[in-house]
Amino acid sequence: MGAENSSKPVESGQSKTESAGVDPLKKDLPQNDLPGRELAGSGLMKAIVQDEFGEAKHVLRLEEIARPEIAADKVLIRVHAAGIDGGVWHFMAGMPLPMRLSGQGLRTPKYRVRGREVAGVIEAVGADVTTLRPGDEVFGIGEGCFAEYATASPAKLVAKPKNVTFTQAAAVSISAITALQAVRDAAQVQAGEKVLVIGASGGVGTFAVQIAKAFGAEVTGVCSTSKVDLVQSIGADHVIDYKRAEITSKGQHYDVILDTGGNRKLRLLRRALTPKGRLVIVGGETGGRLLGGFERGLRAPLYSLFVSQKMTGLMASEKGQDLAVLAELLESGKVVPAIGRTFPLSETPTAVQYLKDGHARGKLVITV
Repeated sequence: MGAENSSKPVESGQSKTESAGVDPLKKDLPQNDLPGRELAGSGLMKAIVQDEFGEAKHVLRLEEIARPEIAADKVLIRVHAAGIDGGVWHFMAGMPLPMRLSGQGLRTPKYRVRGREVAGVIEAVGADVTTLRPGDEVFGIGEGCFAEYATASPAKLVAKPKNVTFTQAAAVSISAITALQAVRDAAQVQAGEKVLVIGASGGVGTFAVQIAKAFGAEVTGVCSTSKVDLVQSIGADHVIDYKRAEITSKGQHYDVILDTGGNRKLRLLRRALTPKGRLVIVGGETGGRLLGGFERGLRAPLYSLFVSQKMTGLMASEKGQDLAVLAELLESGKVVPAIGRTFPLSETPTAVQYLKDGHARGKLVITV
């Protein structure tokens, strides 16, 4: 899994200037610490907006709107690329319904611009920001990133490694943080353990496979037939094609199961665990309006009260220190984002629907 491993997927749409490490926009960046609010409040930008909950093709559209203003403790990013994580669809559709109670708006969206995984260049900083300057290349978590400019807290941004493109970096933050916390914190994966990653070809799954390998585990990935080559290319030791075999069909038992997709019954997952094995429910989709697939994660800890195995659901948190860990893994080459497709900003509705329909191989990224 070293940096010299050329079998890992890299996006095919990389420009010559980006691959050469030259940012065609950087020559236009301000070199001084300009007043952030004055700069941010001037001019217009293109952005993907929505004014009602629903499906992507019905509610997302490209508009020209005012650049966001930044508070004293925020920064303005000139967006080069924005990743699409699983939460994008949920917040866009307002499903499951309890998500609307989390401050997203009950009847209409509170925030017009979606997108939180971002990579770009600092355009301006607020008066209280001392850790970043205009011209810094960063990636992390922002607000309203399906746009030419987005805002972010400096605590949720880190420097982009030189060996990683903006497109790759944009795929990392939320999906890879989720994978890292599943592998390291919830499952506490140790070197030599056998780890099964369900949904290994997805946004979280591709990172989970690589991070578990970086921790010294023997990893088996579960995916569909058309994605077996992808899972092999990111370093999985074994691959199960779920269209041809179930995870229990060969009698193999795993120290850890990371379930990032699908909706297998907990009793089936238990049968694939060792007697003291750990199960972490990271995701799952049922389309339910109330829980939308999260019910297994709620039931899993209850099962643990009556069995020797530990089962839990993961609620990932956005920690800046975890972004720093991921930056080190990216720089070392132990983790390389698997970019399935890139879409221009204008095709964001198509990209979100593509993800929802289950076509994505690895991560989808919007290029700006």
